[in-house]
Amino acid sequence: MYKALGRTLALLLAAGAVALVVTQHSYRGMEVRLAALVLDGLGFGNVGVVPDRPSVFFLLGTDHPMGIKMTAECTSVFLIIPLVLLAAVLVAFRPQNGPRVLLALLISSAMLIMVNQLRLVDIALLADLLGGPRGYHWGHTVGGSLISIFGGAVTLVVFFWLTMRRNDRETEMEAA
Repeated sequence: MYKALGRTLALLLAAGAVALVVTQHSYRGMEVRLAALVLDGLGFGNVGVVPDRPSVFFLLGTDHPMGIKMTAECTSVFLIIPLVLLAAVLVAFRPQNGPRVLLALLISSAMLIMVNQLRLVDIALLADLLGGPRGYHWGHTVGGSLISIFGGAVTLVVFFWLTMRRNDRETEMEAA
């Protein structure tokens, strides 16, 4: 029974990864909507969104409005897709760990979304503080890259810790 469930779940996860690729433009629109909420909440002035492009604009109504276009290279979806595929492989080989792997995938995906939002806040903050192109360069190329690398590494550690750790009952069963 576990094998059939594991295979089914693995196929559903693989299909989910394909669906994320196909719908990545809409996902990016959702991501800029979330960025607008975050930036507005942090006081970046009037904030606007053009989800079809997908772009977020901030500091509207000031002397130096700024905008960020969420390109395919800068979205969290292409960081989440490998985790979905990895989860599919883990569930296919160890179907009994399905609930644990799904929980790890959910938590890790949320972490990657938050990391990308933090990267966008970094870009907006430095663009505001240092001014246009200079601030964008430091926020995107330097700060954003460091945030993405560090956040991605921490997310992978959390994903594997959640999927590989054993609870007391499992440890006792193996010892017996």
